[in-house]
Amino acid sequence: MFNPEKFFDLSKFEFRDIFDNTNSVWEVLPNIGKYIDSLFRKRILVGNYKGKKNVFIGEGSIVQEGVEILGPAMIGKNCIIGHASLIRENCLFGDDVHIGHGVEVKNSIFLNRSVAAHLNYIGDSIIGNNVNISGGAMMANFRLDGRPVIVRTDREKIETRLNKLGSVIGDDSKIGVNAVLNPGTILGKKTIVYPLVSVTGVHKDNETIK
Repeated sequence: MFNPEKFFDLSKFEFRDIFDNTNSVWEVLPNIGKYIDSLFRKRILVGNYKGKKNVFIGEGSIVQEGVEILGPAMIGKNCIIGHASLIRENCLFGDDVHIGHGVEVKNSIFLNRSVAAHLNYIGDSIIGNNVNISGGAMMANFRLDGRPVIVRTDREKIETRLNKLGSVIGDDSKIGVNAVLNPGTILGKKTIVYPLVSVTGVHKDNETIK
C-alpha cells in the first residue's frame, strides 16, 4: 500500500536507488544523510559549495543571496534555491527543483520539477515530481505530545517508530496557500489541497481536500 512506486515515477530520478528494498515509503527518511555521504565517499559527487565537502550543487543550478546550506546536501541540475532559504541537514533534490524565498527544508527528498513557493517549512518529508507547494504551506513533522508519528488509514493506525515524520506528497499534487499538512500525512498522486486546510491521514490519488 505504501510502496514508493505508488506515489512516484522514479524512472527519471537520478537517485532512485535510495528507495531500493523499501516497503513503506517513509522508511528512507532516516537514511538520507548516510545515502548522500556514500555518494561523496564513492566520489560520485564532489562537494563544491563554499568549500563544503558535503554539499553538491548540480550544473546550471542557482543559489541566491542569503542562502544557508548546512549539508550533507545534494542539489540537482537546473535548480533554484531562493533568497534567504535554509537548507538544513540531509536534503536530496532532483533536477529543476525551485525553492523560493525564505523556505526551510530539513531531512527531505524532492524529486524532479517540484516547487516550494516561499515561506514554507518542509521537514522529514518526501515531495514527488511536479508538485507545487504554495506560499506559507507547512509540512509539520513533530507531534505536540512528542510521541512517535502514526500513519492513520481508514482501517488502522500504523506505527512508524519515527519521532519526526512530515508528509509524503505524490506526483503532480498541488498544495494551497497556508495549508498545514500534519505529521504523518500521506497524499497520493494528483491530490489537490485547498488553501488554509489542515490535513491529516492517508489520501488516495486524485482527491480534492477542502
